[in-house]
Amino acid sequence: MTMPCLIWLNLYLFFLFSKPFDVSNYRRFQLMRFSIEEINNSSSLLPGVTLGYNIFDHCSDTQNIPGIFSILSGKDPIDPWATRHGNVTKVTAVVGAYTSSMTRTVAPLFMPSHIPLISYGASSSIFSQKLNYPSFLRTVHPNKDVVDVIVHMLQHFQWQWVAFLHIDNDYGNDGRNVFMKMIQDKDICLAYTKKLDENTNYTTILKQIQIQNIQVIIVFATEQVAENLIESAIEMNVTNKTWIAVDSWSLNKKIPKLSGIRNIGTVIGVAEPDVTIPGFNKFIRALEIENQPGEFCNQFCNCSDLNRSEIVRAENSFNFPVYAAVHAIAHALHNTLQCGDKKCHKNSTSPHMVLSELKRSNFSLLNHTIEFDRNGDPRFGTFNIIFWNSSGEAEVVGVHKFQPSSHFSVNESKIQWHNSTVPSSVCSSECQPGFRKSLVGIHKCCFKCVICPSSTYINSSEDQYTCLSCDETEWSPEASTACNKRVVEFVPFEDAFAVVIMVGTVCLVGLCLLTSVLFALNYNTPVVRSAGGPMCFLILGCLCLSSISVFFYFSIPTVASCLLRFFPFLLFFSVCLACFVVRSFQIVCIFKIAAKYPSLQCWWMKYHGQWLIITLAFVVQATMLIFGYSFSPPAPFSDREWEQSQIILSCGIDFKANTASVILLLVLCCLCFTFSYMGKDLPKNYNEAKSITFCLLLIAMTWVIFVTQFILYQGKYIHTFNALAVVSSLYSFLLWYFLPKCYIIVFQPQRNTTQYFQGLIQSYTKTVSQ
Repeated sequence: MTMPCLIWLNLYLFFLFSKPFDVSNYRRFQLMRFSIEEINNSSSLLPGVTLGYNIFDHCSDTQNIPGIFSILSGKDPIDPWATRHGNVTKVTAVVGAYTSSMTRTVAPLFMPSHIPLISYGASSSIFSQKLNYPSFLRTVHPNKDVVDVIVHMLQHFQWQWVAFLHIDNDYGNDGRNVFMKMIQDKDICLAYTKKLDENTNYTTILKQIQIQNIQVIIVFATEQVAENLIESAIEMNVTNKTWIAVDSWSLNKKIPKLSGIRNIGTVIGVAEPDVTIPGFNKFIRALEIENQPGEFCNQFCNCSDLNRSEIVRAENSFNFPVYAAVHAIAHALHNTLQCGDKKCHKNSTSPHMVLSELKRSNFSLLNHTIEFDRNGDPRFGTFNIIFWNSSGEAEVVGVHKFQPSSHFSVNESKIQWHNSTVPSSVCSSECQPGFRKSLVGIHKCCFKCVICPSSTYINSSEDQYTCLSCDETEWSPEASTACNKRVVEFVPFEDAFAVVIMVGTVCLVGLCLLTSVLFALNYNTPVVRSAGGPMCFLILGCLCLSSISVFFYFSIPTVASCLLRFFPFLLFFSVCLACFVVRSFQIVCIFKIAAKYPSLQCWWMKYHGQWLIITLAFVVQATMLIFGYSFSPPAPFSDREWEQSQIILSCGIDFKANTASVILLLVLCCLCFTFSYMGKDLPKNYNEAKSITFCLLLIAMTWVIFVTQFILYQGKYIHTFNALAVVSSLYSFLLWYFLPKCYIIVFQPQRNTTQYFQGLIQSYTKTVSQ
């Protein structure tokens, strides 16, 4: 039984307008003939069925149309069985065309009838759109797979700054578009892209590449265009570049032999694996080559000058896709005709039936499982990574597998780089850890490196352009890639300095109590009366109450501890100062003012002026403190500014809310100092004014030192210094005002008599009157 089948193969047997003859295409043409003859001679595939075919050269889109119409009409003179034209049916399947542009021209003519069209070279992405090309399949990988290999290669060698030169047709434009989409989310920048055609000025292109310092050039073009580009690069003495060739010219035999090719740099590329077709070389050597005249351009071949060895040695890319395309149709026919081991049970079929079987293809061919995905693209095959070695041969240095998952590998040791090491192609060098990228211009690969400031970090794996802020409980120095936990700092009760200060405070309270007892036992003596009498007990009591604040400067601050840290000292120390203001005024009044202004002394004594002043100071200070703390009370505060690595627990205080209280303290100090200074020339042994002046100077010195320390240092021990300043202020009055009087009472009782004090007063009076 004979089954007529027409297979149209797109080959460049020759070109119109004196274009050169292409031996590689002629080899594919003969491979197609060999494939069909192999199938016709097979006893297992299509047994009893002989395939007929007609092969056309797509030499011109315009002059080729009549031949296509002839194929579609079924009136082409195909007669492989020596029968009449009436036995010839319409086309069952078509193989071709070779390029994307040619396929795009002819494919719409076959799609309406759902005639299977299997291309072995058209890789444009548009043919994966089944709405427009429902009966199109291909045995060559689409551009997205080729570009995927190229992108893997760029990422492997860390090439970021590249040029993409492509032929100006469907194949090249689609390759560029796919490449641009694929690198959008990757650290690869398209620094320069240009279309190439017969009118291209390669000198301008190569100069621009040099100006932009691009070291890697991807050439997505046909053999002839790539050859013109490389020849121009050699003439312009372009050196030390890395050229990436696609599968359309990576196995070219001529270009690697050009004189000066070694000077342009290193050529690596993507190529279809070299699959040996058993029996094909024998078929070529037995071939009788002769001129083949014909009616149309695609039926003529001036082949008499061809050498069989030249055909065998010709570049063999896309040979397996041709072989696979023919066998895919044969297996589809085998299934639609319900063929068994010895015969086929049906004697006719239709294109749409063959198409259905083609989409379900699943057979082994030379260790490959031939399958198509839902878009008609192949689910088989790999790509080799090749390197043009010094001998001009395409040496395999790696492989990219698609099934069962994408896997890229390359043996770098086999590549002989032009500069003895993997070249670099970047717009800007990578930033050091802890630096962010700040874009310069429109390309993401061009940037300057900006150091991340303290308290920030950068996670380059997620965002290379932003320094992220650390949490409040974390810190980081400059140029950090991570944050560190802050250490929470405060002065505990167990701290050595805290223990010393608290012990000193307890001693202060004890001394105050002892002094009170001593003064109570000697209450009617001149020393106690001259020190202030009952006012002494108020002063000592206020000193004890002020010391309460000291114990709240330690441990973890709370709302209550912050309040008690300031309130007792500010209130009761104000009372102490008020007492000393009154006492200083009384001393001056007795010795200087009473004689001149007796009425003032009478009024002071009659209305107990000293207690009025003290009470007024107490009420005013208490009112201001309560009012201020009601609106802005001291509260626990975490200081993160002083030391980055620490969180210092302290009490935040609103200085504006406490301004009035502090001013009152300063006013009392000034008045006290003024009155006590006025009595500096009073009797030496009766001069409390000098003691008060000295105490005030010590207190002033203490707080000046503390304020200076607070400005220079605000670490956790600043609270220890604050407590120390409070204790020092309290000790100033205790030691330099009360202790000398205690010494006289205990160790010099002879100076604690009425006669002794009267003698001092009389002596001072005589001195003043003289």
